[in-house]
Amino acid sequence: MKKITLASMIVSLGLLGACSQEDHSSSDHDMKGMDHSSMNMEGMDHSSMDMGDGNSTMDMSHETITKLKSSLGNHELSFPKVLKPDDKDSNSISYTVRAQQGTTEIFDGIKTNTYGYNGNFLGPVIRVEKGMKVTIHLVNDLKEDTTFHWHGLEIPGNEDGGPHKVLKPGQSETIQFTVKQEAATLWFHPHPMHETGKQVFKGLAGLLYIDDKNSETLNIPKTYGVDDLPIILQDRTFTDDQQLDYDHTMNEDGTTGDTLLINGVVDPKLTVDRKKVRLRILNGSNMRSYTLHFNNHMAFQQIAGDGGFLNKPDTTQSIEVAPAERAEVIVDFTKVKGNEVKLVTEDNVTVLPIHFKESKAEPNTAKAMETFNHLKVLDEVKNKKVTKTVKLAGMGKNVTINDKKFDKNRIDFTQKQNETEVWEIENVKDSMGGMNHPFHIHGTQFQVISIDGKEPPKSLSGLKDTISLKPGQKAKIAVKFQHKGVYMYHCHILEHEDNGMMGQIKVY
Repeated sequence: MKKITLASMIVSLGLLGACSQEDHSSSDHDMKGMDHSSMNMEGMDHSSMDMGDGNSTMDMSHETITKLKSSLGNHELSFPKVLKPDDKDSNSISYTVRAQQGTTEIFDGIKTNTYGYNGNFLGPVIRVEKGMKVTIHLVNDLKEDTTFHWHGLEIPGNEDGGPHKVLKPGQSETIQFTVKQEAATLWFHPHPMHETGKQVFKGLAGLLYIDDKNSETLNIPKTYGVDDLPIILQDRTFTDDQQLDYDHTMNEDGTTGDTLLINGVVDPKLTVDRKKVRLRILNGSNMRSYTLHFNNHMAFQQIAGDGGFLNKPDTTQSIEVAPAERAEVIVDFTKVKGNEVKLVTEDNVTVLPIHFKESKAEPNTAKAMETFNHLKVLDEVKNKKVTKTVKLAGMGKNVTINDKKFDKNRIDFTQKQNETEVWEIENVKDSMGGMNHPFHIHGTQFQVISIDGKEPPKSLSGLKDTISLKPGQKAKIAVKFQHKGVYMYHCHILEHEDNGMMGQIKVY
């Protein structure tokens, strides 16, 4: 029988709300020791369930988020290959990207059935440059429908790869666009209606790097696979025979796993020179957010977010990355005493043990306060009236945006091309407390004006395509579309997206 979580039970009983990730109520302690992930409806006396007196906030979030295991550091971290172009000249580049299925030896000596792009698991890094005309030939070699969504890319609506642009098994198509964005770490993944969570869970995710002249001149690590390292974080649960059984693991409120993979590697470790290293972190998980720091509490610098560089590095001891968000950080390992440091979560779960080669420390040459960008939200934008309000609410199958579920035949908003509007995004806090919602808009990079009326933290001062809001939070964002077309906006908890927590905007 399929596992039923406590959250989905509450939905089935008609008690609408959302699981809180923020409030810690007594219900956590009352139910301590119960394995809610494996609870089922058989033999349960529903009439005897005590749902409270209605006067207290009920918090079930920690019962639905699977506890993560620490990395044992048994396998050296590997990095996705950089995809070789089909053709390239000074002004244009072309690639072929295939969605396919295969097997991968994630665990020693065991073949796991997986999906991948141009390979068996995950995808390669596609590199393009600002100003280039890009041609991508898309091929669906799966036995099911899929799409190719270019997350964070400013691209015409009919090339964006939303749920309207389905490729059936064996089908192919070609898209073309000109890169107008500055340097950034973007990614691509499937977006078929009701199937996104499963296809990403099974391995469909790849990175898209935009390079530009400015990034080439900056005094930062930039040698791929040596000191410029992609870190794709994904949590998964495997069956007893080490397979990815999404239907068995799936949670309507967001699927989480007990095993963390980085770049598809289980129990990873990283061995590097004792030098400055750039980590390009992507949260490619279906639902789990990560708050990361080093176990020695060393400071590091965040230099970029979703859509590119911050104006100046933000020195911090921890960062939070919600599903679909990216963060680029520079870590100075010359400052570490000893031969090892660990990247850990807020619960001190080891994400990545880092070991240092026996090499002489390099001098610290990077400028701590080098200017990377010149972004600013103009006063005339800050003073604009809110023209679009987005209310995120619900849990499980009952998630909505503005009290509506996605309808492919309904246009929810319209906006004029190249015109900046102010959107207000609210994560509605209800009697159940609520949960974080990472809100994503296709086809644009927006600027955060304020969160709860206050200036956003430095980490959110760059261009963004995804913003995670806690229950009760409101954000104002400045949104401008460079291209025309129909685009999705949605919660990037993939199961919420699949359950219809999504709307459409037509840019004309």
